[in-house]
Amino acid sequence: MRGHASPVDAPEGAINWRIIASLLPYLSEYRGRLFLALGLMGLAKLANVAVPLALKFIVDHFEGGGVEALVAVPLALLVAYGLLRFSATFFGELRDAVFVRVAERAMRRAALRVFEHLHRLELGFHLSRQTGALSRDIERGITGISFLLRFMVFNILPTMIEILLVAFILLIAVGPVFMFTIFVAIGLYVAYSVVITEWRTRFVREANLRDNESTTRAVDSLLNYETVKYFGNERFEAERYDRGLAAWETARMKNVLSLVLLNSGQALIIAAAITVMMILAAQRVADGTMTLGDLVMVNAYMIQLFIPLNFLGFVYREIRQSLANIERLFGLLEQPVKVEDRPGAPDLEVREGTVAFEDVHFRYHPERPIIEGINLRIPAGHKVAVVGPSGAGKSTLSRLLFRFYDVDAGRIAIDGQDIREVTQHSLRQAIGVVPQDTVLFNDSIGYNIAYGRPDATPEEIREAVRLAHLDGFIAQLPQGLDTVVGERGLKVSGGEKQRIAIARMLLKDPPILIFDEATSSLDSGSEKAILEALNEVAARRTTLVIAHRLSTVMDAENIVVMEHGRVVEQGTHHQLLARDGAYWRLWQHQREAASKGSGSGENSDSPTEDDFGARVTERAEKPR
Repeated sequence: MRGHASPVDAPEGAINWRIIASLLPYLSEYRGRLFLALGLMGLAKLANVAVPLALKFIVDHFEGGGVEALVAVPLALLVAYGLLRFSATFFGELRDAVFVRVAERAMRRAALRVFEHLHRLELGFHLSRQTGALSRDIERGITGISFLLRFMVFNILPTMIEILLVAFILLIAVGPVFMFTIFVAIGLYVAYSVVITEWRTRFVREANLRDNESTTRAVDSLLNYETVKYFGNERFEAERYDRGLAAWETARMKNVLSLVLLNSGQALIIAAAITVMMILAAQRVADGTMTLGDLVMVNAYMIQLFIPLNFLGFVYREIRQSLANIERLFGLLEQPVKVEDRPGAPDLEVREGTVAFEDVHFRYHPERPIIEGINLRIPAGHKVAVVGPSGAGKSTLSRLLFRFYDVDAGRIAIDGQDIREVTQHSLRQAIGVVPQDTVLFNDSIGYNIAYGRPDATPEEIREAVRLAHLDGFIAQLPQGLDTVVGERGLKVSGGEKQRIAIARMLLKDPPILIFDEATSSLDSGSEKAILEALNEVAARRTTLVIAHRLSTVMDAENIVVMEHGRVVEQGTHHQLLARDGAYWRLWQHQREAASKGSGSGENSDSPTEDDFGARVTERAEKPR
C-alpha cells in the first residue's frame, strides 16, 4: 500500500488536497441529504444578504416621510425584515439538521474502517505503538473529519458566496468604490489571518505534542499501577507527569498569547475598514448622492461580512490542524498489512489436525534471527511440548502457527495445507490459545469466558467454568459470573485470570490447542487440577505446549528442546533425561532451584526427587 508524507514531512503552509478528496467517498452514502443541505445553505445566505436591503428600505421610507403609507408600508417592511432574519437562522439550523446524518455517518464509517484495519495489522505494529498516543490520533482524526466537513462546507464556502453577493449589491446600489474597499479590506484581513495563523501553528502543534506525551505517560502509569506501587514510585510518576504538564502549559500559554495578537490585528482591520466605508458613505449622504438608508445598508453589510470573517483565523487554523489529524488517522490506514489472505484463499479444512513446521526460518529484525531451520511434526491428536531457555524462540513458534507473523522461509502446514494459503479467520478458528500473559476485557467474568464463543449457551459456559475449576471461585463471588474483572483483569489474581483464559479456550472447543506457559500463574494444587482437565480436553486434540517448568510436560509424547532458534534435542521425558544433554541441564537447574525453595520453606513446582531418581536409574540402565 502506498504511503504518504506525515504532517511533519508535509510542506509548511501547504493544504493537503488529497486528504480533502479522500473524504468525498464518505459523503456519497447520503448524496440527497448533502445537496438538500447545500440548497438550504443557499437559502440561508440569500435571506441573510436581503436583511440589510430590507433595513435600507425601512430607513428610506421613514426618511421620505410619506404620510399615506405610514401604516401599511412600514408594517410590511418590518414584517419582511423579521421574516428574513428568522429565515436566515431557520434555514441554517435546518441545514445542520439535514447534514448531521451525513457528517456523523462519515465519522462512523471512517472510525470503523480504521478500527478494522488496526485489527488486520500484524502483532509487531501493536507492540511498537503507544496505546495512549494511538487512541488520541484516532479521536482527533474523527473529530477533524467532523470539523472539516462542517466548516469547509458551511463556513468557508458560504462566506465566499456572501462576499460576492454583497459586493455585487454594493456595486449596483452605491458604486464600485465601496465594492473595491470591501475587497481590499477582506484581502488584508485574509492575508493577515493566514500569515499569523501559520506563524502560531507551531505553538498549536507543540501543545498537541505535549498533550500526547502527558496523556501517554498517564495511561502507561495507570496501566502499570501495581508496578508503581511495588516500587513506591508514586512521587516519581507524579513528577514525571507534571513535567509533561508543565511543557504543555508553556505551549498553551504561547498559543493563547499568539491568539491575542491574531484577534487584535483582525479587530484593527475590521474597525479601519468600517471607518473608511462609513466616512465614504457619510460624505455621499451629505452631498445627496446616497440616502440615509444606503448608509445604514453599507454599515450593516460590513458588520454582517466581518462576523463570519472574524472566525477566519480560528477556522483556518482548525482546518489546518484537522487536516493534519485526518492525515495521521488515514496514515494508520496506509500502514501496510504484512499478514494478508491470498486472493480467493479457501478456508482451512481440519480433517485430522496434523501440524508440521518444515524448515522454518523467521526473524523479527534482519540482524537478529529467531527461528533457524525448525523441522517439527505434531501428529493429529498428539501432545508435543517445546522447552528451552528464555529467548530460545519457543513462543515465536506459537505466534507463527497462529499466523501473527508469516515465516521468512519454509512453511507451516496443517493437514498438508500451507497456512499462508488459507484464510486467517478459518485458521484461527481452528486453534485455541491460552497465553502466558492473559489480558482480560474490563467487563464481567461471564463476558470474558463467553468471548471464546459469543453464541454459547449458559449451560456451555457453566461447563467450561467447571472444566477450568473456576466454579468454586465464582461461587464465592456475590455477583458470580457478573463480577467485573477491572482494567486488564486487575481485580482478579493471576491464577484466576489464567483459569478464565482456559475456560474461554475450552468454550471455543478448537481441534488444535496451544498452551503458552498456560499454568505459570497457578499454585501446585490448582496446576495439578487444571493440568488434569487440560489433559482430558487435549486427549483428542493436537496440542502444542510451550513450557518453562519441565514438571508440566513430563507426560508429553514428544518434548522438543530449543536453543538459539534451533531444535537441539527431542524425545520423551525419560529419553531426554538419559542423554545428559540440554534437557538434563534444564532439569538439574530446576531441581537445584526446587531444593533451595524447599530449604527456605517455599512451595515449588519444579521437578521432584522421584523424577530425578527416575532419570538416574534410566541413565544407569542405558547401554554404554
